[in-house]
Amino acid sequence: MKPSSTFPVLLTRFFSQRLMQQRHASPHTISSYRDTFRLLLQFAKVRLGKQPSHLAWDDLDAPLISTFLDDLQTQRGIGARSRNLRLTAIRSFFSYAALELPERAEPIQRILAIPCKRYLHRQVPYLSRLEIDALLAAPDRSTWSGRRDHAWLLLTVQTGLRLSELTGLMHEDIQLGVGAYVHVLGKGRKERCTPLTQPTAAVLQAWLKEPALGEHQILFPNRRGGRLSSDGVQYLLAKHVAIAGESCPSLCGKRVSPHVLRHAAAMELLQAGVDTTVIALWLGHESVETTHIYLEADLAMKQKALAKTTPHKGNPGVYQPDDALLAFLKAL
Repeated sequence: MKPSSTFPVLLTRFFSQRLMQQRHASPHTISSYRDTFRLLLQFAKVRLGKQPSHLAWDDLDAPLISTFLDDLQTQRGIGARSRNLRLTAIRSFFSYAALELPERAEPIQRILAIPCKRYLHRQVPYLSRLEIDALLAAPDRSTWSGRRDHAWLLLTVQTGLRLSELTGLMHEDIQLGVGAYVHVLGKGRKERCTPLTQPTAAVLQAWLKEPALGEHQILFPNRRGGRLSSDGVQYLLAKHVAIAGESCPSLCGKRVSPHVLRHAAAMELLQAGVDTTVIALWLGHESVETTHIYLEADLAMKQKALAKTTPHKGNPGVYQPDDALLAFLKAL
């Protein structure tokens, strides 16, 4: 085999040429794929006793990768969705390898044939208006960090921004005045503009007057002026949820993530009678079918629909307990 076709060389080319130069993959996709292969190479190192740079194509076969995916679920405790995301990254690389190495088509096809795991499609979690109000009141607005957190919480529950979109906002992405809106570069490098309500615009206008930290004009920076990390946002959100739970007991024990805030924004639009196609544009969904999950989650709308129907007639039966002796024999 040519030195240019070894596994380490081809993996390097997959990231530097295929993903970055040819596909212009987003930083989120690149980091996700990178983490997948870091985990896979560390697993192969322990299992095979070989350094990653010395791995050959025959070392990375379908049984090894299947064992690696199973190990992620059993040892690391990831769910089926996360497992499938790791498998997607592996399939993408080996699909590229199949084009570069046609002579290895058969073992590569065995890897590509590894199936995704099926999982339970749970209803999307979201917050009620009372829970949102309690959460927005949680940050201490007498402090710089409290005003910052109140601003990004309000912006998120009103616009439904993704976490990566929120942390990537710059000052110039907020346009205030008449027709105020926020401009984001969303998933799949799709641009969209989302209008802002008057209260949200007022809070952001006050926040923009705060002394800037750092030189990058990040809209919601950390205390060093850098960009908030995903873990940082999760930590801040959990802290404010715990405070909000003192005045709103329904938040206690509820797992609230930035994505739950996104769901809350979508559900408020749905409950206000906004068409799902508009909600899809609002959230930056690739397909309207993705937005249909919110229809499944809104029990109140289903109850209103049920109230418009004519109920079927039914005659309840009367329960007659068995004779005590027969019940005893029946239970034996």
